[in-house]
Amino acid sequence: MSTSLRIDNARLPGQDAAVHLLVRDGVIETMGNGGITEPADLVVDASGLTLLPGFVDLCCNLREPGNGQKGNIASETRAAARGGFTTVCASPDTSPVNDSGAVTNLIRDVARTRAAVRVLPVGAATRGLAGELLSDMVGLSNAGCVAFSNGSQAMANARILRRCMAYARTFDLTLMLQPVNQALAADGYAHDGKVAARLGLLGVPEVAETAAVMETLLLAEETGVRLHLGQLSCARSVEMVAEARQKGVAVTADVAMHQLLFTEEALSGFDSLYHVVPPLRTEADRKALLRGVEDGVIDAIVSQHQPHDSAAKQAPLGVSEPGLSTVESVFSMGLSLVERKELSLAALVRALTDGPASVIGATGGLEQGGEASFSLWDLDGQWQATPASIQSRGQHVPVSGQVLSGVAHWTVCGGQVAYRLE
Repeated sequence: MSTSLRIDNARLPGQDAAVHLLVRDGVIETMGNGGITEPADLVVDASGLTLLPGFVDLCCNLREPGNGQKGNIASETRAAARGGFTTVCASPDTSPVNDSGAVTNLIRDVARTRAAVRVLPVGAATRGLAGELLSDMVGLSNAGCVAFSNGSQAMANARILRRCMAYARTFDLTLMLQPVNQALAADGYAHDGKVAARLGLLGVPEVAETAAVMETLLLAEETGVRLHLGQLSCARSVEMVAEARQKGVAVTADVAMHQLLFTEEALSGFDSLYHVVPPLRTEADRKALLRGVEDGVIDAIVSQHQPHDSAAKQAPLGVSEPGLSTVESVFSMGLSLVERKELSLAALVRALTDGPASVIGATGGLEQGGEASFSLWDLDGQWQATPASIQSRGQHVPVSGQVLSGVAHWTVCGGQVAYRLE
């Protein structure tokens, strides 16, 4: 059965003229500044709203299969849709780990019937994410995995990492690795800086990341693998990625939104909410990460969404579970950076759309004849992240209670309404 949607009087960022869309069977059939009079099953008057391409999240933990009280594919994709995301890459650290075609097929089957937006599984690079035995990445790719990651876990040694890269390069697979030298990170949970020293917290030195970045880049240069470095947190890491690109290394990178807003100072009150991996670092690091996004050295901003039950974050800082619930507030947090003139709106949108889409070989943007995945925003509208307003099962939002700019009114994924403001 044919379905159609018409969007009237929307605005594109930086443009004054209204834009109109006609969507039919999931495709943008007509798009332009001229009015569209053709009838549709659903007509939306988007006056005062800004039209943006659907956001793509390269790192989102959906908690399924796994601990249902923390969240599931249905709840967390509803949250993603509310945040303007139309595609989320599901992290492999599920329970059981996504290291087999059976788990991948389970994720895809559940997503097909329950997800509000598109779910793309990311497979485990090693069995059980233990960093020792390589997974059947070719089999996982055939089952539907778009890339391969070891989560926040390090490979056991450089030899295994090199073998993993050689395997991925042979079959033209993308590796999405979070750089960490586990021996240097040890049991730390805060940046090894002035705040950790003052409060007596176990620190994670900057070199725990930068040493891993350098090793990973050198091996990527040798093997020719398509490498994506995820969740960078250090200024030196950004510099090394830029240098590697100049030498022709096929590397992309991302940063979690919370790393662009917060620093080690967030832990000053022993607040377990801000226990994240990698840890929040210095103001100099934060500014360097912002420059990396603005300059395009950092291709994507991710949510690194990790919903937890309340008990997991109420524990003392050192034993609390790391992670934040962010997927539905990412864009609003980004707009706060735009308002402070620390990031341009163009760079923010690029890092949420074209940048991450290119990492997984997808298409981003809005064009006639393209897929109808987009969102409509009141950029000046305001809202508060409260337990009543949050769609995610995870209530540990870093901007909880704050007045945020940017209210999503509609999110459309593949021509289907995934979210609408009631």
